[in-house]
Amino acid sequence: MTNPPRHEPETPRDLVGIGIGPFNLSLAALAQPLAELDAVFYEQRPGFDWHPGLLIDGATIQVPFLADLVTLADPASTWTFLNYLRARDRLFPFYFAERFHIQRAEYDAYCRWVAESLPGLHFRHQVDAVRWNPEHDVFEVDFTQLDTDGETEALGRAHTRNIVLGVGTEPYVPDPLKPLVDAPGVPVVHAADYLAHRETFLAAEHVTVVGSGQSGAEVFLDLLRHRPPGRDRIHWISRTEAFAPMEYSKLGLEHFTPDYTRYFHALAESARDRLLSSQWQLHKGIDTDTIAAIHDELYRRTLHGGWPEAVLTPGVSVRTAGRIATTKIELHLEHVLQDTRCRLTTDAVVLATGHRERPLDRILAGLEPYLRRDSRDRPRVDEQFRLVLDPAVTGSAYVQNAELHTHGVGAPDLGLAAWRSATILNSLTGKETYPLPTRTAFTTFGLETPPQIPQTRPPGTLTPLVEGR
Repeated sequence: MTNPPRHEPETPRDLVGIGIGPFNLSLAALAQPLAELDAVFYEQRPGFDWHPGLLIDGATIQVPFLADLVTLADPASTWTFLNYLRARDRLFPFYFAERFHIQRAEYDAYCRWVAESLPGLHFRHQVDAVRWNPEHDVFEVDFTQLDTDGETEALGRAHTRNIVLGVGTEPYVPDPLKPLVDAPGVPVVHAADYLAHRETFLAAEHVTVVGSGQSGAEVFLDLLRHRPPGRDRIHWISRTEAFAPMEYSKLGLEHFTPDYTRYFHALAESARDRLLSSQWQLHKGIDTDTIAAIHDELYRRTLHGGWPEAVLTPGVSVRTAGRIATTKIELHLEHVLQDTRCRLTTDAVVLATGHRERPLDRILAGLEPYLRRDSRDRPRVDEQFRLVLDPAVTGSAYVQNAELHTHGVGAPDLGLAAWRSATILNSLTGKETYPLPTRTAFTTFGLETPPQIPQTRPPGTLTPLVEGR
């Protein structure tokens, strides 16, 4: 394939977005009323979809409906979830349902409503490369326009002063299981594709679910509910030492506030890395309602005596895996604390092993000479979600959900989508286009005084002292 012909940039756009998942969709929705901002977004998929393989009936998102694309930055926006309900004549049913956490399928439908209504979103456009053109002070974004079969239809190039990368995450498969996933005809599937293969798993004699996060719990519960007693041979294993609930206390949730994000970003790199490794339960645990539903279903199967054949074993890792003939899979398991090993023979495996940030190296290869990296060769990201680039680059390259290492556990959280989008737009426009709160948490995540606490106190008010100052 040849590169598109070079031409002189005439009027570059203000912003080109790469990827249209929830985060860039949030940015597009908040950018839409800004007449002075010329922005377009490219996505290689034919339309918006959000984890379609995990839209299990009854599964809910883990943030309240107020954490939609725009509300926490602009509750008067056209693109709120409540306005979606009004457009669908569903406000009163939702009001009487009294649901703070909506179903995943409903969140997906809401996002598709926004995506189908917004201008400037270009699906079937695969971004191939991004470069900085120092002669014209613009980014060059090369893309391939795809036809309905996913084949090349045309090549194009956009010029822009700024870019934002929202390419999302991709399913993670542990190394021991990669050969099985790639092998044809073997029912080893990542949970991201669970619904497409659900009937196969329901029919299998024995199923193993690997991974103890929310998706693993939801898949296990769905299989348990829909496999009749006597056919409930399901093994659920995980490396973590418990099927643990997600931290969902009100003060615990303050780790998903702008206050905590700013605090985390200001820490030393080594401190941030230590924190992240210890905070898995803030975002990788299981919703307590899901845990309760699993226990209720298991308990129901004991009412007439006996125990269900489902086995739940935490603290176990998969060392190696292989096929036995063409119909069975053998997993070699290790329990680290017991220092024991065994073999598990199963007919099908669901890998609920999570997602990882999609590598940016391919898209950013053209910017490599300008990128500034940390001690572990990760891109540095400033407080306004901009990649730290050589000063010779006058444009900004923003990232969404690629800054876990610099901004903490809130990076992939839907609850911070609108705030991050508003922060990016304020940075782009150079003004407070979207006024943002100065304080968002009762917790003070450091010894500095929160900015909105008055420095001049009325008579009789105690002034706290910090030891050592």
